[in-house]
Amino acid sequence: MIGQVLTTLPLLLLLAGFAPSGPVAAHKGTVNVAYAASLQALNEGTIGPGFTRKTGYSYQGQGMASGEIANEIKGKIITPDVVEMADPAANRQLMGKSNGSYVKWFVDFARTRLVVGYDPKGKFARLFREVNHHRLAWYKPLLTKGLRFGRTDPQIDPKGYRVIWAFRLAQKLFHLKNFERRVLGPVENAGQVYPENVLVSRLQTGEIDAGIFYLSEAKAAGIPYINLPHKIDLGERKFAKIYATQHFTTDKGQSVTGAPILYTITIPRTVKDKAGAIAFVKFVLSKRAAKASARLGLLNTKHTIGGDRKAVPPGV
Repeated sequence: MIGQVLTTLPLLLLLAGFAPSGPVAAHKGTVNVAYAASLQALNEGTIGPGFTRKTGYSYQGQGMASGEIANEIKGKIITPDVVEMADPAANRQLMGKSNGSYVKWFVDFARTRLVVGYDPKGKFARLFREVNHHRLAWYKPLLTKGLRFGRTDPQIDPKGYRVIWAFRLAQKLFHLKNFERRVLGPVENAGQVYPENVLVSRLQTGEIDAGIFYLSEAKAAGIPYINLPHKIDLGERKFAKIYATQHFTTDKGQSVTGAPILYTITIPRTVKDKAGAIAFVKFVLSKRAAKASARLGLLNTKHTIGGDRKAVPPGV
């Protein structure tokens, strides 16, 4: 994945409007960002370089599952200046005295939706192309015997429990008997669960035939994909009530309710350079960054604040 990001960097910078046009601003320090791994291409290829050129701050990013970010902050393994999660609910693992009060507020900055990405060179590629040509129902390739399917861990990654919600909704709304079980097997299926930061590479190297990705991931990595019906892809606010019928409880007892997919950003109390962190948050929330994000499949959304509004730093 890192190699793919590096080779597409000049193109991404150009597309995003961040191509070099003058001297870089004076160096001001480094902003460390812990982000959901599905934001890797966007942050490393576009937002990070654009932020540096615009503000003079250096950027250092680290991607992992949102649950891992929370766990590593609480375990004092990482001390980021900024945190970007793939689910508003993930922030709550860091909120309140029982969680160390690492986060007091967050704001959503983009949304996306689930798609099924597939290996264009794999033996099942023809079936997925048939779906895109409207000659085959979207779920047919997923039920094909021998398909190697990939997803992420629902215990630590929002995308992991979202695929479960999507397939359960498919069962209910499209009358697909045992669809979840037939495609996913048990919730903890070691044969198809991968770390979020390697799922893309597993598809690109042919280790799996298809998997669940965010639209933004698929576009950034050049992965061909088929769309899911909007009532199950978790990407539309107008279907929020349908999504909210789904629930998942992790092994640690954290209960999550279905909702449209939103990315959030916040400044945790581990921040070392608050001025730099504020500058990064403002940059991510800017119209310029929103346009760059849209080119990589992240959809615009109205910014809303979660948690304590009074704790939001002035200027954000």
